[in-house]
Amino acid sequence: MNLYEKYLIPRLVNCICGMKPMTKQREKIIHEAKGVVLEIGIGSGHNLPFYHKSKVKYLIGVDPTPHKSALGERLDMLGVEYKMLFESAETLSVDNDSIDTIVTTYTMCTIPRIDQTVQEFKRVLNRGGSVIFIEHGLSPDKNIQKTQNRINPIWKRISGGCHLNRDIPQIFSRNGFTISRIDSMYLPGWKPSTWNWWGKAVVSG
Repeated sequence: MNLYEKYLIPRLVNCICGMKPMTKQREKIIHEAKGVVLEIGIGSGHNLPFYHKSKVKYLIGVDPTPHKSALGERLDMLGVEYKMLFESAETLSVDNDSIDTIVTTYTMCTIPRIDQTVQEFKRVLNRGGSVIFIEHGLSPDKNIQKTQNRINPIWKRISGGCHLNRDIPQIFSRNGFTISRIDSMYLPGWKPSTWNWWGKAVVSG
């Protein structure tokens, strides 16, 4: 890992993820998380202000990279029991059927083995559990798709592994999930990077 990847990329991602349009997306759905919550890619804690303390019994934050200062302060302010797992979401050290809500926001674009990760979601969710997601990815506009597909190989190299063209609903579907609710729109900005979905997914059957 070079200095750009180690120091600059995390700061850029943290800055972008704290921008107003993405904050408004979080406001729409994070408050629905309940019970034992597993947040994938918790980062510096941008979602934490939108959890309802009365609904969350316990929070497990997962991130491959420690973000100690801002994250610790935000976790303490949340006022619920929590623990951090500094590990990959591809192989979670979480018990089977132990999670009520998984939260993933602007994270599924960067996970290398995304199908393996969603299989992990299925393993750890209990009966009746759900995944709350806000993600960007493959545009419905064919012309924008062409741009996404064309520049994605370069984009991944300069943006910490982010894929512009992942079809998030299809990824859930092929890994045994049903989308129980979904909305979508472009956020303000460069369209190849701003197509958003947000909603809930549950294990099929």
